[in-house]
Amino acid sequence: MRDILRSSQLPKPKFKYSSLIKAGPFYFTAGMIGLDFTTEELVEGGPEQETRQILQTLIKSLAEFELSLNNLVSAKIYTTEFDQFPLINKAWEEVFKDDITPPVRTSIGVARLPLNATVEMEFVLYKN
Repeated sequence: MRDILRSSQLPKPKFKYSSLIKAGPFYFTAGMIGLDFTTEELVEGGPEQETRQILQTLIKSLAEFELSLNNLVSAKIYTTEFDQFPLINKAWEEVFKDDITPPVRTSIGVARLPLNATVEMEFVLYKN
């Protein structure tokens, strides 16, 4: 069974896709970029700030479904600026402290992302 979940913390899709789907004990997010919800614009500051915004948005949206970063099992990170990956890691490590087991992670260099973002992430979570 598959359920489409709606979160007030995730942007409403402008195209035909779902932002968050629950399939059995797994939750799948669509790719997320660093959007500021007050302006609906990409945050300024490049990969580090975009990564912070994505992770803040993820954390806020998880709370609505009684999930946390401890439910996170997988993350895919896409970036147009692979040479700036240390900045992405810096923002990532601010969130994943010693008390949170980080998920498996895949990092992928791409030519272009929506709204000319430099970072996009998608996540898989598990809740028994």
